[in-house]
Amino acid sequence: MTDVQTMSDAASVRKLIRSGVISGHTSGFAPGYSQGNVVILPQKFADDFREFCKLNPKSCPVLAESKPGDPRLPSLGAGIDIRHDLPRYRLFHHGALTGEATDIADVWRDDLVTFVIGCSFTFEAPLIAAGIPLRHVAQKRNVAMYRTNIPTTPAGPFAGPMVVSMRPLKPADALRAIEITNRFPDMHGGPVHFGFPEQIGITDIATPDYGDAVAIEDGEVPVFWACGVTPQTVIQAARPEFCITHSPGCMLITDLRHA
Repeated sequence: MTDVQTMSDAASVRKLIRSGVISGHTSGFAPGYSQGNVVILPQKFADDFREFCKLNPKSCPVLAESKPGDPRLPSLGAGIDIRHDLPRYRLFHHGALTGEATDIADVWRDDLVTFVIGCSFTFEAPLIAAGIPLRHVAQKRNVAMYRTNIPTTPAGPFAGPMVVSMRPLKPADALRAIEITNRFPDMHGGPVHFGFPEQIGITDIATPDYGDAVAIEDGEVPVFWACGVTPQTVIQAARPEFCITHSPGCMLITDLRHA
């Protein structure tokens, strides 16, 4: 199998995704390139969702928005076609998850608007370069994600709890990670919480709502970042008649480089 973990060419990774070679999470892929969460909604919901993102920049920092019906995102990369370039999509009808797919060309509509939201996978390479170990990357797992009791600011029909991603770190590494990730405001920035998961409504840290569990070893604390899966919780509450998102952890890999 192709070793995509060490690829530095985002376009080549997207080619493997489009061909079906990659259909799982993208943590650790194409280090140096920005990754993005995806929300695709009918145009009549776009204004409210755009406002929701504006009001909740930690969870939903918008990298790009498409024109209605246009699957291209030229500001994020030449040749990107959102109908084909995610490893896995989720389909929602009236707020209910009705299925997953590896291509959405057959359900594409002329009124659909795509939002791409920054992803914390982007800052993982700088963390690793700084000597901060990330267990889920080393174990080639998806990051652990949890629903919390942290409210978002509503906009129109969109409201609900924040979702967070978690990485267990030693306290000294956590302090360094805060410093580094604060430099990435378009990728959720610094963490929203660390330690004491019950304070943010997480009752079982060993059972994430999305992604894969990883061990928290002696001397480590769980560190939580706002997550771009948050829109999926608010979509379930808003109940639009149709919506497409990325499957948690299965991101759009863009041509945007980060320093």
